Amino acid sequence: MKKLILSALLLMLTVPVAFAQEQLSLKEQANQLFNRFEYFKSLSYYLKLANKAKPDVKIMERIAECYRNINRYGNAEQWYARAVANTKADKSSHYYYAEVLLRNQKFELAKQQYRLYFVNDSAALAFKLSTCDSAISWMKHALHQVDNATTANSAFSDWGAIDDGHASLIFTSDRKTEAGVADNRTGNNWFKLYQFNLKSQQTMPLSIVSDNGVDFNDGYHVGPMVLNKSNDTAYITVTTEIALNKLAADKPDSKRGQKLYTRRLQLLTAVSRNGRWLVFNSFAYNNVQQYSVGNAALSPDGKLIYFSSDMPGGEGKTDLWYCEKQKDGSWGKPVNCGKTINTKDEDTFPFLSSNGTLYYASKGLPGMGGYDIYAAVGKKSEWGIPQNLKYPINSTSDDFYLVSSDGLNGFLSSNRDGGKGSDDIYAFSPNPDTIAAPPAVIVNVPRPEPKPDFVIRTIYYDLDKSFIRPDAAAELDKLSVVLKEHPALKIELSSFADSRASYSYNLALSRRRATAAVNYLVNKGVSISRVLANGYGKTHLVNQCADHVKCSEAEHQLNRRTEFKLIGNFD
Repeated sequence: MKKLILSALLLMLTVPVAFAQEQLSLKEQANQLFNRFEYFKSLSYYLKLANKAKPDVKIMERIAECYRNINRYGNAEQWYARAVANTKADKSSHYYYAEVLLRNQKFELAKQQYRLYFVNDSAALAFKLSTCDSAISWMKHALHQVDNATTANSAFSDWGAIDDGHASLIFTSDRKTEAGVADNRTGNNWFKLYQFNLKSQQTMPLSIVSDNGVDFNDGYHVGPMVLNKSNDTAYITVTTEIALNKLAADKPDSKRGQKLYTRRLQLLTAVSRNGRWLVFNSFAYNNVQQYSVGNAALSPDGKLIYFSSDMPGGEGKTDLWYCEKQKDGSWGKPVNCGKTINTKDEDTFPFLSSNGTLYYASKGLPGMGGYDIYAAVGKKSEWGIPQNLKYPINSTSDDFYLVSSDGLNGFLSSNRDGGKGSDDIYAFSPNPDTIAAPPAVIVNVPRPEPKPDFVIRTIYYDLDKSFIRPDAAAELDKLSVVLKEHPALKIELSSFADSRASYSYNLALSRRRATAAVNYLVNKGVSISRVLANGYGKTHLVNQCADHVKCSEAEHQLNRRTEFKLIGNFD
């Protein structure tokens, strides 16, 4: 995802803008543009410097940084490789080189660079190495089918798609338009909201006006947008530039100065009136002078609003917060969603499905690299452990802004390879190809008319836990429907543990997992007499991860499971 989005949508970005200028050298111009985060412009200057003579390592690092920040990862990889070959390279170049290699799916090379960077931080190194291992393992098993929404996407950045309830998608984009205003940082237009008609396949700017009748959508970076259940009230994220102070440009004794700006987010409320949106109110807890508030989501009943913010009192760089609707219709004070959800890094882009499952993007949890999408069950500040949605919902790139009413079908945004532009909108659905998926039981049920087979996939558990995760709940929900529709069916649940801990402990743990799955089905209305459950401990491992064998967490995960087997019909 464009680094503009990462900075402006998540936290504060300091942007220095020159207010006085005298004749500058080529290098000084390049550095000043770079310090203003105008990577696209500064890149051309640095490349000229590199072509004039043998570039020093600082020039190579700056070129690599520019390419990385404008999402040209192949070029970034080449220049980082040149930079780190020089003994004078900054240590951070090893880290960013590793991040680019991970993004480009060169996992072993990425591990080498992580080891060079995290020499004195074994915990951080283990986290990054597990990220590489998880990506390798998860990419072998595609649990969903993910397709690029090519007709809605452009050659630019398109993301944050929502269904407006009228056969259209609303999303934000920086695509080129004749009237668009360019962002000096990327060379593209400012972000604005668009509407894609699913029937006509046409895309038009969304009609949004302020209370004085001015076109609000032509302002500085507009979007994303979330709708209430009746689709007549919206919460729109907008970016605001706040002037701060002055400081010297590049030399302590220079008369040239730069004015510092910060980009922060705020939420505005809009209502639908006569085919267009009227912005009429600012969210009560906006405070652009101090912090960002943006990227809102509403609970299914509309009584809770969730958002991301870097306001004081959080756990990390950006946290998820919520407010509760009061009797008078106002929003109560923000409350942090807690340490289970929030990490020390960036947590953002929440969405609540129809059953209340929270989907959000995070950089601070185990994943595949960049932003990964996670699901968690709970409410307010009490949540179960977030579950990574794995490949291909997630990739080694930035994956974010998932919207889905049922957790099985929906849209997400990603800057993964193979897209039409920078960030693209993708549609996802369950993978019909069960051969490449993890073990599943296919239940063939005689019917009076031909209908598809039921596919119930193996469910998985967290380490040393037996609670039902969101991904497991989705499979058990499908199984409960099958069993209720066909009362003659009988099913066996076989639960297992990974190899860590003793045989007796893992046997008891696997039995608790089987019991948890049975109880879930019973709570869904399935008779307990129709379900047979057994726990087998750490027997029947699906891979080589036995006692004393070194395996990644992703490999151990495959053994913490419950499998399903059709064992017969009742007479």
